[in-house]
Amino acid sequence: MAQHRIYTTSFASVYPHYVTKAERKNRTKAEVDQIIRWLTGYSPEQLQTQLDNDVDFQTFFADAPAMNTNRALIKGVVCGVRVEDIEEPLMQEIRYLDKLIDELAKGKAMEKILRS
Repeated sequence: MAQHRIYTTSFASVYPHYVTKAERKNRTKAEVDQIIRWLTGYSPEQLQTQLDNDVDFQTFFADAPAMNTNRALIKGVVCGVRVEDIEEPLMQEIRYLDKLIDELAKGKAMEKILRS
């Protein structure tokens, strides 16, 4: 089976879309960064390095220092697919991030988004 093209897409090319989506709903870049760091374990400096190095999604998630164990609590539908039912691990990680950004844009409180 062919690899999905999102895997080789630059994370840095999609990141501004996450920020724009959040800012359109009066949320902030800092909140987007907080969500990404919560999910992946990147420090602010490490996240910036990943963006500066223009890594693809596959590398971004493979290099993540500490994927949050609570990410399994993320439930719901993204692009018509339930994130908890996605079998491909990398696609599931990408969709977890998409779902968290969607929740931010919908005005959900950060403590609920971060499953705390």
